[in-house]
Amino acid sequence: MGELNPSLIHTLSLFMILTSFAAVEARNLRHATLAYLVQALLICGLLAAYSVRNEALLWWAATALVTKAILVPVFLWKATAGTEQETKPLIGFGWSVVLVIVLVALMYRLTHMHAGLFINIETKLAELAETNLAVAFTVFTLGIYCIFTRRDAIKTVIGLCLLENGVHLSLVSLAPTIKETALAGIATEVVVTVYLLLYIIGGIRERFATTDTFKLSELHW
Repeated sequence: MGELNPSLIHTLSLFMILTSFAAVEARNLRHATLAYLVQALLICGLLAAYSVRNEALLWWAATALVTKAILVPVFLWKATAGTEQETKPLIGFGWSVVLVIVLVALMYRLTHMHAGLFINIETKLAELAETNLAVAFTVFTLGIYCIFTRRDAIKTVIGLCLLENGVHLSLVSLAPTIKETALAGIATEVVVTVYLLLYIIGGIRERFATTDTFKLSELHW
C-alpha cells in the first residue's frame, strides 16, 4: 500500500464546506449547480487520494465522476433552463449567511471534539478521519438546512445531493481500507432519484409555471 497525502486530503475535504456554502446560498440555480459540480470533483479527488490504501476506491471515484460530476450537473442544468433564479427562500440572504456560518462552526467543532465516538483515535489515520468526519457532518447538516429552508424544489434537490456527499465522505473516512466501502458507496449513489425528482419537478413547472414547494398545495386529485 502507498502512503496517503494528508495535506491534499485536508485541502480537498475543507473545500467541500466552501462549495456547500456556495451551493446553499447562491440565489442563481445555475451558480448553485456549478458549486455542486466543484464539490463532486472534490469527492472524486478524495476517493482517488484514498485509493493508494484501497484500489477498489478507484472504481467508486470513476463512478462518482460519471454520476456526481457529469450526470447530476447535466440534469440540474437542463432543469434550470429558463428558471435560473431561485424562488424566494424562507430566510433572507443576510440572515441565512449568518445562520450557515454559525451552523458550520458549531457542527465542525462539535463533531471534531467527539470524533472519538466514531473512530479509533489511536490509528495513524485518526487525524484525517477526525477532520473528514467533521466536514462530512457539516456538509450533511448544510444539506438538511437547504432542504428545510428553501422553497424552490430544484434547490431542495441540490440539498439532497449535498446530504448524499456528506454521507459518502463519512463512509470513506470511517472505512477507507475496506474493499466493501467502494461497493457501498457505488450502491448508494442517488443519481436515479435525482433524475426522477427533476423529471417530476419539470412536469409540475409545465403545469403550474412554478417550482415553489409552498404552492404545491394546488396539486390535488
